[in-house]
Amino acid sequence: MEENDLLTGKSDKNNQGGKSEADYPKMFRKFVLIALAGSVVPLLLVGWGINIHYTIFNRSSMLTTFQESIAQHQKTIELFLNNQRSNIQLIAQTNMLEHLSDKKYLAKTFNAMNQAMKQEYGKTFMDLGVISHTGKHLAYVGPYDLMDRNYAQAFWFKEVMEKGVYISDMFLGFRKTPHFIIAVLQAENGPKWILRATIDAEVFRSLVENVKIGKTGEVYLVNTKGILQTQPRFSGKIMGKTSLPVQTFHQGTIVQIIEPEGSPKQIVAHAWLTAVPWLLVVKQDYAEAFGSLNHANYATLIFLHLSVLVILIVAFFSTRYMIQIIKERDNATKQMNKQLVQTSKMASIGALSAGVAHEVNNPLAIIMTERQMLIDKAEETPDMNAGFKAQLDKSLSQIDTQLKRCKNTTHNLLRFSRRTESRIEEVDLNAFLHEMIDLMKRDAKASGIRLFADFSESLTPILSDPSQLQQVFLNLIKNAIEAHGEKPYGSVHISTAVEDNNKAVRVTIADTGTGIRMEHLEKIFDPFFTTKPVGKGTGLGLSVCYSIIKRLGGKITVESEPGEGTKFSILFPLTPPTDLAKSIGYQTKDI
Repeated sequence: MEENDLLTGKSDKNNQGGKSEADYPKMFRKFVLIALAGSVVPLLLVGWGINIHYTIFNRSSMLTTFQESIAQHQKTIELFLNNQRSNIQLIAQTNMLEHLSDKKYLAKTFNAMNQAMKQEYGKTFMDLGVISHTGKHLAYVGPYDLMDRNYAQAFWFKEVMEKGVYISDMFLGFRKTPHFIIAVLQAENGPKWILRATIDAEVFRSLVENVKIGKTGEVYLVNTKGILQTQPRFSGKIMGKTSLPVQTFHQGTIVQIIEPEGSPKQIVAHAWLTAVPWLLVVKQDYAEAFGSLNHANYATLIFLHLSVLVILIVAFFSTRYMIQIIKERDNATKQMNKQLVQTSKMASIGALSAGVAHEVNNPLAIIMTERQMLIDKAEETPDMNAGFKAQLDKSLSQIDTQLKRCKNTTHNLLRFSRRTESRIEEVDLNAFLHEMIDLMKRDAKASGIRLFADFSESLTPILSDPSQLQQVFLNLIKNAIEAHGEKPYGSVHISTAVEDNNKAVRVTIADTGTGIRMEHLEKIFDPFFTTKPVGKGTGLGLSVCYSIIKRLGGKITVESEPGEGTKFSILFPLTPPTDLAKSIGYQTKDI
């Protein structure tokens, strides 16, 4: 920075340090966007990616589980049919026709068959009959009167005579109720005959529907023509037409997701039985089948978005906190730069002051010498005119007064430019300030000003330079008294207090004077700045005070309200700065 800038206090934004107030909202938005880009975007990408992967994986797993469950149920149904067919074949092969034709023997055999199945399935067989190759009953055990019935024209009779073993579809028959039969042909050592058993439709239906498929699921069997072989839970009746198209024969289990017109989306599984050409159909509403998966997805998405919300809140408040710290640091930097500018200004003006003081002192010394020579000549001239002598004495007295004034000014300039030798010692500020108040009481009383003291009893003595402290306090108290101007009365309050956990001491000097205008507050510590009339002040008092306080390691601040008064606060450390103590050869345990 140029010297004229230092003298005028001008500096650009970069030199002042920090940013303008308009920069902080922009910085806040930028930091928030960076935080979001660095946390929310990756979180959303990873979260949605995991969610999609989880959904696909669980859907595949659920479909596989559904498929395996249907395949297992298919095996259970086929095992039942194969067991019943094997039981009937075994009875036909191990018993002679003449024995089975005996109704009592046949009844005993029928009961034994049901007893064997009872523990696992319940009463499985409804009736049992022995039928000749002509279609007539040779023996019958069951709840119906079928002995006089001839089955020669029945569809199942022709099938069993042709195939040897036959499991029929559901049909009404002579009994007019839906049922199906298992029949085996026996043709050894004599005429052919048939052992025919009717399976209990309710037992078979319970077996078919023994799958846990929730509130909307149903299981049923259809034949190749789409005729229902068991009673569906919701749609259709036994021996009615199925609402779904019948799949062509295929191996294994096929799972499909369909959307029937007017019905909710459904998941449907098909599996063909090998024991009999029936299609096992299991269906369930898609929403229920994947309810737990959808719930997990919703929970994941809610947690994901809550995480985003938490990140937004944390980013907002943490960014605001960081911006506040930056703002405070910028303000501190601005203040430091101001102090640097002030120090530079004082250094420049100090050098200028020293030159001026030296240049002025030389003429003053000559004037003082010439004045003394005039006094001596006047004393050597006894016959001098009395009027002229009186005028001469008056002029020489005025010269002496002005010389003292000039000398005082140059002394202040020199003190400002190069400090008098410091002497560090322990100072009791309370007692020290009492002395200053006693010195200024007369001036204060003459101006109608009252001095008040409010000193802390717990104040700790400080290590400082009493001669320089005296100059500071006398100057500040004098200024406080003079600050009342033409006011007929007023007061100056001087107080002390312990600060910073007993590591520093604060001295406050507050007056009830005319106050300082806002535009002057930043300039009051500048050398030669004064608001007093010409001849009433040099503008060096506060500047010297500022320099002394800084050199002693302290801080001085000012608050003022025009028309209300001004308050100066000075904070002193308990020990002087290390560089100051070392420069004057003073050593303490704290340094």
